Amino acid sequence: MTTTIQKRATDTALLLIRTVLAAVFVFHGSQKLFGWFGGYGIAGTAGFMETIGIPFPTLSALLAGLTEFAGGIVLLVGTGTKIAAIPMAFTMLVAIATVHRGGFNAQSGGMEYPLTLGVVLVALALMGPGHFTVADLFTGLRRRIAVSSAERARPIVAKGAGVVAQ
Repeated sequence: MTTTIQKRATDTALLLIRTVLAAVFVFHGSQKLFGWFGGYGIAGTAGFMETIGIPFPTLSALLAGLTEFAGGIVLLVGTGTKIAAIPMAFTMLVAIATVHRGGFNAQSGGMEYPLTLGVVLVALALMGPGHFTVADLFTGLRRRIAVSSAERARPIVAKGAGVVAQ
């Protein structure tokens, strides 16, 4: 049986993983989409993709950028993590097969980094986001409001008299 402390630790670990992955993917997606943080934007990313033989380079750049940027936001929010992690992991698989296929070592352009990101994304798709998500925050608030409202609406029974007062 899992204790409350173990559940909270797991939820906290999943929140940390989601938050760091979100930062990485929003960063890289914004480089591809908007040219932020030293990126090249859609045109530059598409130009690079064309040079390595990726078909439909502009569409591919747009899809990769949107998957990374929007997927990162979804990871941060936590709602939809299982679904968003799948195309994000696929994007990492494509990066491994096209850009990083020259070996393992990231320092020499290898697959180490996208492989790590992809495996962690697959793990999130299997495990889910944990309970520290925006949806759970609102669910908890709704539950507390409902309980509070129900307590206010509950009739008060006077002791011994069987009289119900409201």
